[in-house]
Amino acid sequence: MYRLGLKLWSINTDYYYDEAIRLYNDGVYDFIELYVVPNSIKTLPQWMDLEIPFAIHAPHFANGFNLAKKECKAGNIEKYNEVKKFADALMSDHIIFHGGIDGNIEETARQLTAFDEPRALIENKPFRAIPNKMGGEFCRGSTIEELQVVIEAAKCGFCFDIGHALCSAASQRMEPYSYLSDFAKLNPAMYHLTDIESLDDEYDKHLHLGTGALDIKRVIAGFPESATITLETNKDSKDNLDDFISDTEYVLKWN
Repeated sequence: MYRLGLKLWSINTDYYYDEAIRLYNDGVYDFIELYVVPNSIKTLPQWMDLEIPFAIHAPHFANGFNLAKKECKAGNIEKYNEVKKFADALMSDHIIFHGGIDGNIEETARQLTAFDEPRALIENKPFRAIPNKMGGEFCRGSTIEELQVVIEAAKCGFCFDIGHALCSAASQRMEPYSYLSDFAKLNPAMYHLTDIESLDDEYDKHLHLGTGALDIKRVIAGFPESATITLETNKDSKDNLDDFISDTEYVLKWN
């Protein structure tokens, strides 16, 4: 049976928190993947109060964390130290990292290696960054070759984001499902799953499962039976997570 994860941010203690407790107690999902927003350490005690397993996601470029650029190193270390506090306190088995924007993949590998973080997973990214939102043009870790550089240097694992891989395939004019099969050879420790607007779309929209162009049955047929999957679909309401319940039901009907 799949292990399904709910994606939340560390600042989501004002809403979604009570819903997360309710849905976990109802057996809807198995763990929380918590994105650590910088300077949110004051929320950690509230997350520690939950008897729920956690995976941790480090901040990405939108929050000033960019492993691909040397000039960002000092700030990256500061943010990683906060991430580590969350991961230690919440007893997370994994910390997921993005490779950064622009810069170069060798710098990403150097900085992640320096963290000496045995729980590290590198996540694959779209080829192009979202225009006017990410402050750069190209994502690092968008190709299998770049991911291999980081995995070999940092001795880390791999978080396989299906939507990101399809966006990268679209940018590079690659056959999408064959490209997914090639990524799967990197032996993912975790998966991120959303639907996509189009197989030609270069930018991830985080659509609800079954509402887009993705042949989800075909995709998850390649997952291990016990795959750990975070559903990164959009949240349509601040009052409830009913849409997340629907997404979990959609996945499980193929399990």
